[in-house]
Amino acid sequence: MRISSFLWFDGQAEAVATYYTSLFADSGIRDVQRDPEGRVTTVDFTMDGQGYVAHNGQPRYPHSRAFSLYVEVETQEELDALWAKLVDGGEEGPGGSLVDRFGVTWQVMPTCLRELLRDADAEVADRVLDTLHAMTRIDIKALVDAHAQR
Repeated sequence: MRISSFLWFDGQAEAVATYYTSLFADSGIRDVQRDPEGRVTTVDFTMDGQGYVAHNGQPRYPHSRAFSLYVEVETQEELDALWAKLVDGGEEGPGGSLVDRFGVTWQVMPTCLRELLRDADAEVADRVLDTLHAMTRIDIKALVDAHAQR
């Protein structure tokens, strides 16, 4: 058994898979299926070892911010570089979210965020969360500073 995310696009499946696999290590296109006329129907690919299927299914089902791809990064430099690539041609959203050029929502978060939000002092955790919600692209130092305020 294998579980993969199935992403619906309007004619962009191959471009999506090619672009996404260029952004992450341990990524690649596993299979491209075509209809009898040679048009791409589905692309089976991996990002960071995780399986995905991009399908050209017409504009019937648009993407929604209710579903997003979540990426954790270690450093501000890593966050900034990935953010710049993903938001190119798309738009920034609140609290570390963005919608890429293909209409897919991403959450780009620092790995330290989980620990900052686990503080036993609810006021500290709330302050970190308020700081996060006031941002678009995440500023790790600002989150750490919000946590350190006593």
